[in-house]
Amino acid sequence: MIFPLLINNKNATMKLPSFIQIYNELITIPTISSVTDGKLDCTNKVVIEKLANWFNDLGFKTTITSVPNTRDKYNLLATYSNNDNLTQGGLLLSGHTDTVPFDEGLWTKDPFKVTELDNKWYGLGTADMKGFFAFILESLRGIDLKSLTKPLHILATADEEITMAGAAYFAQHAQLQPDCTIIGEPTSLIPIRAHKGFVSNIIRITGKSGHSSDPEKGINAIEVMHLVIGKLLELKQKLKDEYHNTSFAVPYPTMNLGIIRGGDAANRICGCCELIMDIRALPEMDIQSLYDLLCQTLKPIMDRYPGRLKVDYEVDPIAGYECQHDNPALMEVEKLVNQKAQTVNYSTEAPFLNQIAPTIVLGPGSIEQAHQPDEFVSTEFLKPTIETLQKIITRFCK
Repeated sequence: MIFPLLINNKNATMKLPSFIQIYNELITIPTISSVTDGKLDCTNKVVIEKLANWFNDLGFKTTITSVPNTRDKYNLLATYSNNDNLTQGGLLLSGHTDTVPFDEGLWTKDPFKVTELDNKWYGLGTADMKGFFAFILESLRGIDLKSLTKPLHILATADEEITMAGAAYFAQHAQLQPDCTIIGEPTSLIPIRAHKGFVSNIIRITGKSGHSSDPEKGINAIEVMHLVIGKLLELKQKLKDEYHNTSFAVPYPTMNLGIIRGGDAANRICGCCELIMDIRALPEMDIQSLYDLLCQTLKPIMDRYPGRLKVDYEVDPIAGYECQHDNPALMEVEKLVNQKAQTVNYSTEAPFLNQIAPTIVLGPGSIEQAHQPDEFVSTEFLKPTIETLQKIITRFCK
C-alpha cells in the first residue's frame, strides 16, 4: 500500500524504490544475530550499504563504521544539513539492523520476504525492526529537505539483539548533540520514556568429582548450587522489598533463574554446575552496585568453598533508562502524537543513546510480534507512522 504524499524533493525521491520495494529489500537480506550458532549469524553489511546508498540519493552525508569486537558488523550514520552545522541540535532517528533467529518449523510464511495478507505485512524484521528504515525513507518523500534549518541524523546500528555493541560504540564516540532521539522499536506508536535494565549472570560451581559410593571424597557441585539458589531467593525478596519505582507495572527489580546445567551420571559426584539468571534492574539502579550486591550475597558460600564459585556476566549488562516526565523533548513528542509516555519492562538501545540526547522509544507495530513466528506489522500503522515521523522531523529540524 502506497500513500499519496506530497513530494517536494522530487529529483531525490524519484531515485528511491517504492515503499513496499524498500521494505521487501530490507527483509530479503538476512541479518540474524546469533552467538550460540555461528552458522546462523550474519553480517549486516549489505543492509548497511543499501541504506547508505538510499540516503546518499537523498543528499545525506553517510558514514559506515565497523563495530569492534563483533562478527563483521557495521553502523551507519546518515546526516542531512543545509549549513555547516552537522552536530548541534536537530533530530536523531535510530534503529537496529539485525534480527533474532527464526523457528523454521513454526513459520508459515517466508521469513525473508514481505507477504501481505489480511492487512498485515509478514516477515522477519517487519516489526522488530528493519522496517522502520522504510518508514523513515517514505516519510522523507513528503518533506522538503532544503527547508530544514537543523540537522537530521539517521542511525542504523549492529548487534542489538545480542550485545548492543553498535549502540554502545556509537554513544562512546559520537560527536553530535541532537535535541531529541527517537528509537523506532515497535511500541504501537505509544511513546516510551523508561525501561528496566537487563543483567544476565552465569554462576559456575566447580566441585570435586568422584564415585557416588563415597560422597565424602568429593564436593558435589549440585549441592553447592542448592545453597547458592537459597541465597539468590533471599536476594530476590530483598530486591522486591527495598527497591521500588511506581512508574512500572511491575514496580520492583525482578530476578529469574533461567537455566541450570550440571552432572553427567547418577553414580558420579557432580563436578560442575552452572546457573544462568537475569535481573531486570530499575533505571535508577547502578549496575556495578548490583553486581557487588550479588557477590556479597554469595560471599558466605564463597568463603565456605574457596575458589569454587565464580560469578560472570553472560553478556555485557544493559542499564535501565529513563527520560524524565518534564523533559522538553518528551513533552513535545507527547503533544505531537497526543499520547502520554509509558514505561516498559523490555530493553532497548535507549540507555546508550540517552547519553547523547533525550531519547524516546516510539515506532510502528506491536512488541507482541517481536521474536515471534510469522512476525508482522499491521498495515493500520503505515499511514499514521509516516505522518508521525513527518511531524517529528518538522518539529525538531525546521
